[in-house]
Amino acid sequence: MKTSIKKYLIIATLMFGTLIGHANENDTRFSLLKERKIKVEFKTVKKGELISIKNEKGAIIYSGEIKKSGSFARIFDLSSLKEGNYTTELEKDFEIIIKSFSVLKGDITFGKEKTIFKPVIRNEKDLILISKLSFEKKTVKINLYYNNDLIFSETITNSDTLLKRVYKLSKKEKGNYSVVMHCDDKNYTKNFNIF
Repeated sequence: MKTSIKKYLIIATLMFGTLIGHANENDTRFSLLKERKIKVEFKTVKKGELISIKNEKGAIIYSGEIKKSGSFARIFDLSSLKEGNYTTELEKDFEIIIKSFSVLKGDITFGKEKTIFKPVIRNEKDLILISKLSFEKKTVKINLYYNNDLIFSETITNSDTLLKRVYKLSKKEKGNYSVVMHCDDKNYTKNFNIF
């Protein structure tokens, strides 16, 4: 078991190093054009990644899938948007790049960009391995379900920069498991079976 955990930590460390390097090289640009249009550009995208525009309540206004790897550019017409706060999100394999903007009296103002790293949840035999990189000390809630029944819940406040958890399951309890993690105002779910 110690070997398995060491191997997991090495893999997680390498993966997060790669993520940080990838995040630094990701060049994102938002340009304001005429007539309440914006041009959204991402230097590095992969086929299948998702881009969306959401309002301040989280309702999706636009959603699309990246069709080819490389760079991405698209012009969005925001003239029909009501006054309020919005975000553009690019959901990648291990991270979500979020750029905020506001619409006020016909003007568009861009806010800050931030990157949220998604948790990595996997199982290895009867172990559940969870890691999550975050540069903000936020609350993380982890729920574990067995055949749709909650069997374990943990709330971690002021979590470390690298959250690491290993949970051991009973070898006798075969069936469907789900891990639901709530962090960064988002839910992440991983389903798996133990036979």
